[in-house]
Amino acid sequence: MITGTADVHAIVQARLLEVGQRYTPKRRALIEHLAAAATPPALPDIMATDPKLPQSSVYRNLAVLEHAGVVRRVITEGEFARFELAEDLTAHHHHLICSSCGRVEDVTVPASFESTMDRTLDRVARETGFATVSHRLDLIGICRACA
Repeated sequence: MITGTADVHAIVQARLLEVGQRYTPKRRALIEHLAAAATPPALPDIMATDPKLPQSSVYRNLAVLEHAGVVRRVITEGEFARFELAEDLTAHHHHLICSSCGRVEDVTVPASFESTMDRTLDRVARETGFATVSHRLDLIGICRACA
C-alpha cells in the first residue's frame, strides 16, 4: 500500500512512462478524483467533477491508466463500469455490489477468511496448473437503500 499522494503520483508517472504514455494534467486529475472517492465512481460521477471534459477523453484516459496498471475497472450490474485505483496503490479489499442501483462499497474481510481463501485458491491453481497473480471477491446483492 502506498501512503502519500506524492508517492501515488510518482508511481503513476513511472508506470505511464513504461507503456509509452505521459502523465498529463487530465490524467492527474482523474487519479486525484479516484484517490479522493469514497467508493469507485462511475463515468457520470467523474464527469460531474468537470462538465466541460469530453466523455470520450475521460474514457480514453481511464483506458490508458488501466493499461498502465494504476486504475482498475469494477464491473457492476449498472449501465456504467466504475473505476478505482489499483490495489497496490491503496489496500487489498473486496466489493459489495447492489444489483438494483449499482452502488459499490469497499469491504475488507477478516484476516482469517482472507487466509483461508488464499490457501483454497492456491490449491485450485496448483491442481489446474494456473498461475495465480491475485484475486477479487465481489458480493452481489441488494443494498440497504434498495431492500
